[in-house]
Amino acid sequence: MSNSEPTKDKPQSRKIAGLVGIGLDGDDGQTRVTRGKNFVLWGGSQETHAVMQETAIKVNERLDQKGKRMEDVSVNELRDIIHDVADSMGLKRRD
Repeated sequence: MSNSEPTKDKPQSRKIAGLVGIGLDGDDGQTRVTRGKNFVLWGGSQETHAVMQETAIKVNERLDQKGKRMEDVSVNELRDIIHDVADSMGLKRRD
């Protein structure tokens, strides 16, 4: 059997998905880190970090409402959810 052939004993790989938020405007000497369901946020000013937290939480709420997990949605569907959340929060975005 060649190495390229699948085997019955080979475990299936798990798909892992999550959001990573990095804030670059934190200049107050604080290091902010938040971990949650499907996300890790690092840095930013207090205001920026709070916006990242709210966004990540609302994205997870939308996924829960749809009965889906982040690892099960397509990149396009996740992008649409993030855009909808940003719009609902009144955030300006650059496309």
